[in-house]
Amino acid sequence: MSRAVVAPARPIPSGRVGLVAAALVVLGEAGWLAAGLPGAAEVSDLGAVALAAWAAFACLRVARRHPVALRRFWTLLAATMALAALGRVLWMVERLGGRELPHTPLIGGLFTAGIVTGTAALLCSLAAPRSLVGQARTLLDGVIVALALIPIGWVVVFRDLAAAELTDPLRTWGLLYPMFDLMQLTILVAVAGPSRPMWRAWAVIGASLATRAAADTAYVSLVAHGSYTSGHPIDVCWPLSYLLIGAATRYPPPAGSDGAEETTESPLPPWWRVALPYLPVGGAIVAVALSRRPTGQTPHLIFLCMMALLGVLALRQGLAANENLRLVARLRRLAYSDQLTGLPNRLTFTRRLRRALRDEAPVAVLLLDLDGFKQVNDRFGHVTGDRLLTTIAERMRDATADDGMIARLGGDEFAVLVDGDRPVSPERLAERLLAALEPLPGEEDLGLNPSASIGIAEYGPQHASHTDLLRDADIAMYAAKAAGKSAYRTCTPALRESAVTRAELIAELRRAVDEGQLCVEYQPIVDLATGTVRSAEALVRWRHPRLGVLPPAAFLPLAEETGLIVPIDRWVLHEACRAAAAWRERAPQVTVAVNLAAAHLRRPDLIATVIAATAGAGLPPRALTLELTESALIEGSDAVLDRLRQLRELGIRLAIDDFGTGYSSLSYLHHIPATELKVDRSFVARLGAEDVRAYATVEMVNRLAAAFDLAVVAEGVETDAQHAAVTAIGCVHGQGWRYGRPAALPELLTALTPVDATR
Repeated sequence: MSRAVVAPARPIPSGRVGLVAAALVVLGEAGWLAAGLPGAAEVSDLGAVALAAWAAFACLRVARRHPVALRRFWTLLAATMALAALGRVLWMVERLGGRELPHTPLIGGLFTAGIVTGTAALLCSLAAPRSLVGQARTLLDGVIVALALIPIGWVVVFRDLAAAELTDPLRTWGLLYPMFDLMQLTILVAVAGPSRPMWRAWAVIGASLATRAAADTAYVSLVAHGSYTSGHPIDVCWPLSYLLIGAATRYPPPAGSDGAEETTESPLPPWWRVALPYLPVGGAIVAVALSRRPTGQTPHLIFLCMMALLGVLALRQGLAANENLRLVARLRRLAYSDQLTGLPNRLTFTRRLRRALRDEAPVAVLLLDLDGFKQVNDRFGHVTGDRLLTTIAERMRDATADDGMIARLGGDEFAVLVDGDRPVSPERLAERLLAALEPLPGEEDLGLNPSASIGIAEYGPQHASHTDLLRDADIAMYAAKAAGKSAYRTCTPALRESAVTRAELIAELRRAVDEGQLCVEYQPIVDLATGTVRSAEALVRWRHPRLGVLPPAAFLPLAEETGLIVPIDRWVLHEACRAAAAWRERAPQVTVAVNLAAAHLRRPDLIATVIAATAGAGLPPRALTLELTESALIEGSDAVLDRLRQLRELGIRLAIDDFGTGYSSLSYLHHIPATELKVDRSFVARLGAEDVRAYATVEMVNRLAAAFDLAVVAEGVETDAQHAAVTAIGCVHGQGWRYGRPAALPELLTALTPVDATR
């Protein structure tokens, strides 16, 4: 007889022959014992020794093949099987020496050692808790189940066990083997349950433990009634349990057994697994009441068992309470600290700020945002970005020292709270922070040196709450970015008023789009040779109910920042196409030019938008020119270039607007399917002053356009001298106040006559 235990694995292609041979041994023994053939006791002993030795060898063999993380488990399992084999050998020797049931101290010690190593194997499995506290909790769960089932077993199975001879302590200890089996089975369920996916080897090992528990229970019952003899058919159950353990070694290592970090969150165990240790306790209480003798006494074994159960339950609850305290502490850290940098998080910062304001002490806030940090993530990846954030946080913590509390608000945004008696001014602290962020030797060459923009706001009568103070710090921070970055600014009334006005203008612009406050004016583009108006550029205006008519420069930058540029440009495109269709009834050759922001080029519905606008107005695609800035074109991806080529295939003309003010790279002209260049007004404006360099620049652009078969439009022609200059240079078209100011559609229709080129 032996008491051992195990833990998991999955199929390894070797050892199949040994497994088949072991199975045949078990089948042969079962047949021999069932038939009651002579020598049943010897067959039983030899079968158990052979199967335990084979299982020990299989575990040792697999330990060498499996990863390091599993070797301790398999080694302990091999030791368990070896102890079972050795204990059975001594059992057989003692029995052949004349002792029918040799419960000797040495044999009992070997079987008990097997229980210890088997339990240790379960607690060393990959699915078992890694901490000592977690392993102790799992072990106690098994002990609770085992102790609780002793009174139940007493009432259900061993009611007359009191009549058995229990004076021998070793025999009494042997009667506790079923309890140890159930303890190990409970531990197996506890450690196997949370694993994902479920290891198939666990089912085999569980079957081994269940078989052993059933065999030990039947053995104890038979011994108690004095009806057990060696060679009983129940003896085949122990070799069968060893066979199942050996079969479990054929399963390959589970996922994650190489020691790699777990990347997925462990699932929560079901409620019944959490309640498993406590479910039998209620039954044990009932069993204690039923086990009382007519004299009112409780059997000593049951009494001692319940005392032990109460002690283990108290210890288990103590561990649970300690674990809950640790969990609460961890949750507090998660709630109030930034997990990447270890700094206080936004919640902690806000609470400290509100408390400081309640104390009515001087309070200042420094809001810090890293400049160019997105480029670090895009170039080097988020892992490098996280390491850089950690390094920056350490530098800023050292720079702040005890003069303030620094926190990470999120992303690349940090804040410093300065309250109470301040040994240094907020401005001086901002200078220290900027100095701390200067690149160390070697960092500048690697490109890992983002600077920072810092906004400072001091609490005053103008602030109603902490949100107002943070708003002002944010305003100052954006002012620092606008000033060139790597700088700090303090919020002033002028800055605050400007920011509030800007925010109000953004809100009003959203309403303007919805309420139809926008309108379109058109500026003629003339043929310089004939003076004929050949096209017009659509220019959006905003009829502000309070500020009057606003030009594009007053609100389009805000529209681009907020994303409103897309619906605005789409509306202008549809309006311009309808207007051009009306013009062409009087002048069939007239076309219209519409500006498109860079945001449109990145949208996959660009082609559909343009087609819908021209088709809806009945305008031929060749009568529409889309004006695009240099920066929008150069920053475009291959997908953007492909969309531009599709537009050209449809007949849409493409103009490069404000040429000469952007990148002005000659290489991109080979790839962009443009049809014309528009010389920026800054060059044309200097032609009237007979600026030789400006004249040479416009002349060079005109020659370059001719080389690429592009038409040239000179923008900003306002004087006769400028008109004469661009005409002499050879520009084909001109645009500016010299030929007509932007006007509404009815006024433009009256201008569809040749313009006197000599005027």
